[in-house]
Amino acid sequence: MSFIDHAAIRVTAGTGGSGCMAFRRETFVPKGGPSGGDGGHGGSIYLRADPQLSTLLDYRYRTHWKADRGQHGMGKNRTGRSGDDVWLPVPAGTLVRDATTGEVLGELVEPGDELLVAKGGRGGRGNARFATPTHQAPREWERGEEGEDRQIELVLKLIADVGLVGEPNAGKSTLLSVVSAARPKIAHYPFTTLRPNLGVVGLSDGRSFVMADIPGLIEGAHEGKGLGDRFLQHIERTRVLAYLIPVDAPDPQAAYATLRREVAEYSPAVADKPFVVVRTKTDLLADDAPMPALEAPEAGTILDVSAVAGRGIDELNELLWRLVRAAQDTEEAAAGAWPP
Repeated sequence: MSFIDHAAIRVTAGTGGSGCMAFRRETFVPKGGPSGGDGGHGGSIYLRADPQLSTLLDYRYRTHWKADRGQHGMGKNRTGRSGDDVWLPVPAGTLVRDATTGEVLGELVEPGDELLVAKGGRGGRGNARFATPTHQAPREWERGEEGEDRQIELVLKLIADVGLVGEPNAGKSTLLSVVSAARPKIAHYPFTTLRPNLGVVGLSDGRSFVMADIPGLIEGAHEGKGLGDRFLQHIERTRVLAYLIPVDAPDPQAAYATLRREVAEYSPAVADKPFVVVRTKTDLLADDAPMPALEAPEAGTILDVSAVAGRGIDELNELLWRLVRAAQDTEEAAAGAWPP
């Protein structure tokens, strides 16, 4: 299945039915009075987060979604049938924007979250609604209101506990394939990963967390260079970041500085997330070769791993688990403190 994390669609809610102008015509009921019913409301369009979905692929091929209009009112004070609402399933983690104004309409983060994106038009009133003691034979009626019609953008931001950040060929996909059942594409050339990959990392005692492999970043990624900031968006909802620096990098310190700068330029809030630095591909070093120098005091710790040889993997997983749990506790404490 193709991974599509952006889609632009048009949503058109149903128009309300018009009210009816009618008068009662019944045997033995002289001057029966007005009996025009109201029009039905037009159908609205909603989005709903579906835990079974992981891509916006469906909205790449169908770009216009329309709800039914309401039926017109009828005589004998009968109200027209309202149009059916349309429910569009999207993956959890979808952000919705008005494509014209750029206004954020909402986010669907948790499975089952719902969002109204196009409201159906109100049905018009029939002439029975306009009757008064001094105006007993009204001929007024109303047309149904138009439903909302707008272009919206759907942007999927993956929800994961740990996000792997690194330059192309830093070993992110290899690490993910070793610690989880995910099978991302792995090859010896840059930009092998063209879409984010998710994997569940299992630990002892039934513990687990979700790890995301983000396509490689290069200098200027926050401005759209390389694969650009399309994929930086996927680390916004991670709790912990792991910066991967391969030991065969020409300048590990410069590579680390570049990654930190690109993330900070994209979002200072993301750069402030707890993170670790992981020196990867240590199997490439000779047994007596020194580890390349790398300073990252704000990271708290630097771990050395070899996904191929399996060295340092358990230690890394345990550290990431502790950081994820600490981040969850902080989030829960913040939620419990609101409102102050």
